[in-house]
Amino acid sequence: MRAVGTTALPDTLNATRVHGTVCFTGMLSNQWTISNFYPIGYLPAGVRLTAYGGEADDLPAPVLQRHLDRIADGEATLGPAKVYSMAEIRQAHDDLEHNRTAGKLVVLTGRAEGAAP
Repeated sequence: MRAVGTTALPDTLNATRVHGTVCFTGMLSNQWTISNFYPIGYLPAGVRLTAYGGEADDLPAPVLQRHLDRIADGEATLGPAKVYSMAEIRQAHDDLEHNRTAGKLVVLTGRAEGAAP
């Protein structure tokens, strides 16, 4: 899932594998609509697009508490599930395709590899 602005949505959809789903959950740009939106031309074949625009109150308290308890018990984390170097890009894709990790996967470019995570 990725929270992006409407301007990045086409690239996100095109980078999604067939039978993959993009959940549009937020907007990080000042453009709120997509001009001349034509779903058949906009969505790649076999890629699903869904959206969520609810409020924090929509999440039932027990669900949130269960997640907070998992974080406290060390069963869930808030950070990336795994960080790969650019040399490990094939492994990152393979891990993603075979569901070996849960959560965000991050690949650092050469410029970012020397930076603190």
